Amino acid sequence: MKNIYTIEKKEILLEDFINVTRRGYKVMISEDVYKAVEKARELVERYVKDQKVCYGITTGFGKFSDQVISEDETETLQKNLIMSHSCGVGNPLSIEYVRGIMLLRVINLCKGHSGVRKITLDTLVEMINKNVTPYIPEKGSLGASGDLAPLSHMVLVMLGLGKAYYNGELLSGKEAMEKADVKVLESLSSKEGLALINGTQVMTSIGAHVTYDALNLMKHLDLAGALSMEALNGIICAFDKKVHKVRPHAGQITTAENMRKILKGSKCITKQGELRTQDPYSLRCIPQIHGASKDAFNFIKTKVEIEMNAVTDNPIIFVEEDEVISGGNFHGQPMALPFDFLGIALSEMANISERRIERLVNPQLNNGLPAFLVEKGGVNSGFMIVQYSAASLVSENKVLAHPASVDSIPSSANQEDHVSMGTIAARKAGEILGNARKVIAMEILCACQAIDLKKSSSLLGLGTKEAYKIVREKVSYYSEDRVMYSDIDAVEEIVKNNSIIDSLERAQQHIKN
Repeated sequence: MKNIYTIEKKEILLEDFINVTRRGYKVMISEDVYKAVEKARELVERYVKDQKVCYGITTGFGKFSDQVISEDETETLQKNLIMSHSCGVGNPLSIEYVRGIMLLRVINLCKGHSGVRKITLDTLVEMINKNVTPYIPEKGSLGASGDLAPLSHMVLVMLGLGKAYYNGELLSGKEAMEKADVKVLESLSSKEGLALINGTQVMTSIGAHVTYDALNLMKHLDLAGALSMEALNGIICAFDKKVHKVRPHAGQITTAENMRKILKGSKCITKQGELRTQDPYSLRCIPQIHGASKDAFNFIKTKVEIEMNAVTDNPIIFVEEDEVISGGNFHGQPMALPFDFLGIALSEMANISERRIERLVNPQLNNGLPAFLVEKGGVNSGFMIVQYSAASLVSENKVLAHPASVDSIPSSANQEDHVSMGTIAARKAGEILGNARKVIAMEILCACQAIDLKKSSSLLGLGTKEAYKIVREKVSYYSEDRVMYSDIDAVEEIVKNNSIIDSLERAQQHIKN
């Protein structure tokens, strides 16, 4: 069926995930998956009936794991768990992030290792499909015993508590569920509270979105670099295939190929010895610098797709072996390190882009272009403060790129004595992404201005000509000072909505990652 994502035994990919979170795809569960879920539930109910001591099923949690809970206290235990753990603070996570959290939690529960009831699973799916999105504060997770605090806010709404958005309007959880005609759960049964909040779905949803956007932004960085190459009459020889074949990092090879493709037919680029022997590193080393971030993103994407399909619950039920094992799959360390790497790789994208902005605006470096890319300098300041703003964002990114995962604070009376801080790493990467996108938009804006000052727009390469055309449809040539932020915002929106890349794809000019 069209615009439906069906959860089956095959694994979800990043593109499938984005289809649900951003493009409104509905979610269905296959019958085979339901069978696995029901078998795990039968095991839980048998353990409860037999009064078998088992963590999270017939005991308390964390430091209270040695406290046995009677069958008649089970429902109270589950509800108390959710209410007491709802300690998230700060601004709400975006609707797309929360839709991702819910989807990943459903996928985790569908693996048949968690022991939830079908009605519990169906409630969460119905919330996704009917646009009930829990209000989840962004802060409060240590990224270790799962994203306990934020996930608890998700479960509150399933019980008619907390707050939620319905079709974009913030309401009480109870009112949102009523308006959407989703029946709230009267209670949670054995194991369900823990099964719903023990996992890495918050950090993984945030990190998955940032990774997806980073891969798209990377294509724009190559375009921005190509435009700057033409604005500064850069030397194409550094992108020769032979150079990169002898140092065969995949990202480096791909970037050099992209640059040759984007600049094909350009009359603005030069060869070594024509104007100068060498370019500065910000031009000459584009394949090596951009390529390193590409390699990082592709590594992180692999880790994200593993985690999206993983069981991060605790304890884990193994039906065939009739066994329940308390392990540590909820610990976020396998994603905390990649998400710190994600922030670092994004930060480097902004670093290199800002260096090219400086080269474009600085009359000592820009090969004869007017100072700050404006005619009648003095009366006009031109693009002077564009570089200031870019430098500020790059500096901020350097602070944000400090790894979150190197820190750990023990919790739960030292039972949980090492934590990952992976959710902080993912959130920071998102902030860095936003800053990097702005800097790259500024570089594109500066390069198009420089190209106009040289009157060389008709001499551009196949890819850069299309990029220039789309920019100039939204932002006109800067002949004299005007309000600058609106130009920056307009180009950032072009980058954000992917219009240049989409246009090139339609023309069979594919930019690779």
